[in-house]
Amino acid sequence: MCRFLAYLGPSIFLDELVCKPQHSLVRQSLRADQAKAVTNGDGFGVGWYGELSSPGVYREVMPAWSDENLLALCSNVRSHLFFAHVRAATGTGIARQNCHPFRYGPYLFMHNGQIGGYGQVRRAMEARLPDHLYAERKGATDSELLFLLIIARIESGQSVTQAVSQILNETLAMMQVLNIHEPLRFAGALADGSQVHAFRFSSDQRAPTLYLRQDGANGLVVASEPLADEQDGWGLIPPGSVVHMNAHGVSSSEALM
Repeated sequence: MCRFLAYLGPSIFLDELVCKPQHSLVRQSLRADQAKAVTNGDGFGVGWYGELSSPGVYREVMPAWSDENLLALCSNVRSHLFFAHVRAATGTGIARQNCHPFRYGPYLFMHNGQIGGYGQVRRAMEARLPDHLYAERKGATDSELLFLLIIARIESGQSVTQAVSQILNETLAMMQVLNIHEPLRFAGALADGSQVHAFRFSSDQRAPTLYLRQDGANGLVVASEPLADEQDGWGLIPPGSVVHMNAHGVSSSEALM
């Protein structure tokens, strides 16, 4: 399973969370404590919002712990909203286009989890993409496919919660028709430049871990694992839920399905 973090709050340098903490995301790429895959060395990525409406993205296939460019970038870029992700591949190739976060227009998305029997449902799911979004599909991952399907629903006028819930329900229905017994696991984050939405769900009662830290003037952090051995201030997001966040803090939390 992958590891990721999202930050929303006063502008800070990316390295304050990605590189410097005791249990930083770079350290988790080498040794994660709460993941089945201890090492997450199959690529990484960071995405951040600056002065433009569309986010910047840097992704690479080498392990996060060995990329000097990542350290240099994170120590020189400030942002009020950024994502970072380290990847443990689950069935698709190690390639830059398969690394998170994924970007479309003003949106950023990253994911930890998997669609059970993805090879069996992939073609049917891709067929549901509108032509303009199918053309945006660069890689082969289930994560990118879920993202584009969610975007299609948002463009049709659905809320973020409605869009994600419907796509997860449709995916589960396809899996059931094909008699797939492997689980659908989904921990993810979606941002539009001013808001972050964090999701935690699984069809088998084993949702990937996802924590939230809300610290007043220090902003909000969502992460697969707490960034320090001392876990005070970190709360586990309940499974089957979505948390909506903006510059003022957590705006609401609701059931996902």
